[in-house]
Amino acid sequence: MVVALCHEIELRNSEMLGNSIQTIYFGGGTPSVLSIDELSKIIDTVYKHYTVSKDVEITIEANPDDLTQEKIEALAKSKVNRLSIGIQSFFEDDLRVMNRAHNAKEAMNCLALAAQHFNNISIDLIYGIPNMSIEHWKQNIQYALNSGVPHISCYALTVEPNTALPKLIEKGEIAPVDDVLAQKHFEILVETLEHNGFVHYELSNFGKEGFFSKNNTAYWQGKHYLGIGPSAHSYNGKQRSWNRNNNTKYIKAIQENQCPREIENLTLTDQYNEYIMTGLRTIWGVSLQKVEREFGKKYKEYLLKQAQKHIEEHLLFLDNDTVLVTKKGKFLSDGIASDLFLVNLR
Repeated sequence: MVVALCHEIELRNSEMLGNSIQTIYFGGGTPSVLSIDELSKIIDTVYKHYTVSKDVEITIEANPDDLTQEKIEALAKSKVNRLSIGIQSFFEDDLRVMNRAHNAKEAMNCLALAAQHFNNISIDLIYGIPNMSIEHWKQNIQYALNSGVPHISCYALTVEPNTALPKLIEKGEIAPVDDVLAQKHFEILVETLEHNGFVHYELSNFGKEGFFSKNNTAYWQGKHYLGIGPSAHSYNGKQRSWNRNNNTKYIKAIQENQCPREIENLTLTDQYNEYIMTGLRTIWGVSLQKVEREFGKKYKEYLLKQAQKHIEEHLLFLDNDTVLVTKKGKFLSDGIASDLFLVNLR
């Protein structure tokens, strides 16, 4: 698999059109199971075939149970300069509900070890967990603040099919997800983190100044990215593509110098909808000037018309040229965005 990944990196270097690489992100699973030699081989292949920025951000996602002292020390000696750790919760009962492999002690221990070697650390937390009290959630946030990490990503718990959680809910062993409680958790999260110097730069992401994720920022600002490996998605502004999700077929195709992927050509309306969806989730919002320049005057007029009722309800506001979500509207931003989408414009 590692050989195939490196070969795909080589095969697709022309797609970057000479642009320098600003961020390398190992995610989409548990890449921390790779050895340091394997990670280094992949990173070195990128450096060999692409122009890489001097201040490139190289992130690896990791679970606490993978981050032993030996692993952290080895990562610190590699080109990896940012860790994204899937803590999810600092409480044992929450981790059991989510069927996580690590326990609360491992979560705290790995953070303490990581802080000795990395200053750029992000953690994931989950809110809206059934039976999680307000006080319990506040303690979770405080543990995160006490750890000193400069970046926190937070997501509402979702019930995915074919996992243990829906079965437990169906049996009555766990309460159903409560959307009202999740919204309350979100409001507490925003208020607490902003009070402690974090910038809520994207719906699910909070960072201290100088520690916004370059990877996340690039995605939400609609910049181009190249996805390597089975199931990986890529985007170049005009097209979206995704690799075959079968490991064996993926490796076989790469060995034959083929990129095993499907490509979707995005219409102008697709591109507009994408910009609305991503822009509204961020502190940078949606630029009316950009909408008119890239999509046309009719798109701008449509956007303003659809936005009006949300402005009246204080869910959106206009700041000169930019449409932004209010604090009241943040939790609802995806739903608001969908109301600004269009299917066809004549």
